[in-house]
Amino acid sequence: MKFNELATTASRAFHKAGFQLKKHSPEILVVTGVVGTVVSAVMACKATTKVDFVLEDTKKKVEIIHEGAETGAVKGYLDNGQVGMVPYTAKDAQKDLTIVYGQTALKMAKLYGPAVLVGATSIACILAGHNITRKRNLALAAAYTAVDTGFKKYRGRVVERFSEQLDKELLYDIKAQEVEEVVVNEDGTESIVKKTVEVGNPADAMSPYTFAFSKDTSSAWMPDHEKNKFFLVQQQNWMNEKLKSDGRLFLNYVLKELGLPECRMGQAVGWVYDSERGDGYVDFGIQNMNVATNRKFTAGLENAVWLTFNVDGDILYSL
Repeated sequence: MKFNELATTASRAFHKAGFQLKKHSPEILVVTGVVGTVVSAVMACKATTKVDFVLEDTKKKVEIIHEGAETGAVKGYLDNGQVGMVPYTAKDAQKDLTIVYGQTALKMAKLYGPAVLVGATSIACILAGHNITRKRNLALAAAYTAVDTGFKKYRGRVVERFSEQLDKELLYDIKAQEVEEVVVNEDGTESIVKKTVEVGNPADAMSPYTFAFSKDTSSAWMPDHEKNKFFLVQQQNWMNEKLKSDGRLFLNYVLKELGLPECRMGQAVGWVYDSERGDGYVDFGIQNMNVATNRKFTAGLENAVWLTFNVDGDILYSL
């Protein structure tokens, strides 16, 4: 019994280690490739220090061959076994040159072969790591597309069966809230009137593309409300023109232009001008009157606003 439990524990540990290796295989391959590239460069430099000896030896042999071809004789073994001058033709010179150059090429291959092999293996590791990451990104994009499509279909069914107003109430977590408002009477006196208003909370809304444009969040924010309103309207118009001219627009580019911090998802999501899945235009959601701060911002009573971008989805892989 204890042996079975021990075997099971060891098996789980083994598979867990294998899973971790598989999980981090892109990083491992890339790091291995980078290290291998450095090692390959060092090996190539070391091999280069020996090249001069090979080339010098080849040069001496080639000079002897050319000299023999010109004089018609070279030193060699005679029929009696003694060293002397033997006949040497142009055909003999061509044959010997081929042998010398072949030997030189073989020596150079031996010198640089290990470095080339390590370098090629390192490049293969980097490409393999990139390929794994790309496949994972495609899988994540497919999963995101499925979730995004399912959510949009769900909202469509809510609108079809109930109403667009209910869809907005659920999306922006709109609830009725009782507030007090000061009203000036006809005689000039003031009185406090209680009224019920609908207040939404975009921070808890379903959309992950909601950002606050305020003093604390944006470097482009200005103390003057009218300047902020003009800036946001002009930026929205400019982003639409850029989308029309470029065809694609990433969310991070829009956030950067608005002085807002970029986000990880903004590297992949955005707008496509001729996409059937999206609206085909950029909307900051400034006119979303379901949010109290937006109503006050539009009326000039608030100098901050919630921006909910109508991104089409993942435009890096899916669209």
